Amino acid sequence: MTLRLDDSSITVAIVGCGGFIGSHLLDAVLERTRWRVFGVDLDFYRLQHRLNHERCEFLCADLADPAVVERIAQFPLVVNLAAICTPSRYMGEACEVIRSNYDHPAALAEACARSGAWLVHFSTSEIYGRTAPDSGELIEDETPVVFGPVAASRWSYATAKLLAERFIAGLPGLKWTVVRPFNFVGPYMDFMPGVDGEGIPRVLANFSTALLRGEPLKLVNGGKAKRCFTSVHDAVDFLFALFNAAGQDAGPGTASTAGVFSQAFNVGNPDNELTVAELAAKMRQIYAEIRGVDVATLPEPQNVPGEVYYGAGYDDSMRRMPSVEKAERLLGFRASTPIDVCLRESLAWFVNHYSV
Repeated sequence: MTLRLDDSSITVAIVGCGGFIGSHLLDAVLERTRWRVFGVDLDFYRLQHRLNHERCEFLCADLADPAVVERIAQFPLVVNLAAICTPSRYMGEACEVIRSNYDHPAALAEACARSGAWLVHFSTSEIYGRTAPDSGELIEDETPVVFGPVAASRWSYATAKLLAERFIAGLPGLKWTVVRPFNFVGPYMDFMPGVDGEGIPRVLANFSTALLRGEPLKLVNGGKAKRCFTSVHDAVDFLFALFNAAGQDAGPGTASTAGVFSQAFNVGNPDNELTVAELAAKMRQIYAEIRGVDVATLPEPQNVPGEVYYGAGYDDSMRRMPSVEKAERLLGFRASTPIDVCLRESLAWFVNHYSV
């Protein structure tokens, strides 16, 4: 496959295009390329400004429908972002989480193998499992994986994602690339409970909600876990580094083929590592600056046990530090947006959007 960004005959299928990452990717495709977009999701409220775009076609549907899967696979490039990826659902809805993150992606992969489409599949940094506080860099093709016990249903998501990766990598005839996100953040992330979603969103939207409502930020198990936070804009830039590399492909066996296909990539920013407690402190300070108030007037964070907050079966990894050498070496890509810029943009959008 040769992908040229100026080739108006190409249509990219974005599955989950109405979500956080998908909405940013769709905007970038329309702004940086001449491609058409076939967008699939269950809602498109983040894309009101694109619904009538002449280069877009939208389908409100689910990957559980085999006819939808076959239609998606007819396009030359398929980016699959669809997933249940809300931690609070991993315990209470484990079977549905597994279907969403293994059964449906496996069916799409088989359809892409039959059609010859290139599948860019979004996995997760959670496939590295139950990492310790002193864990070193997580290396795509080297790091061993250890999960918690079956009783810890927290791992339903990660194990389904890992099995999907193994299925994709072993499927004859499939042209594939796997993306492992490390805590992407930015505008449009997740939801505010009780307003446009239910349950507990991921940590950034969770803390943003608490700040906006004047509630204490809840530090699960003391907020000791460490994460590397990555701008969604860097994530989109990574995808375009991938597309550009594929555009330089001269055929099977070339250097560019080795750099794009049959590869799993960490996409994260090692320079942006914080404990969750440090994240809470930064967000309180940035929120106070946005609102023009003294940070001392905001409620102090509160510690809460994980099983109390998320429910029985909760477990966690204590550190996720990505090795990004592979993406640098094969694609010339490295995330660069500093943590304070990531958090200020994300929180400013959240305040502006939900204060209305």
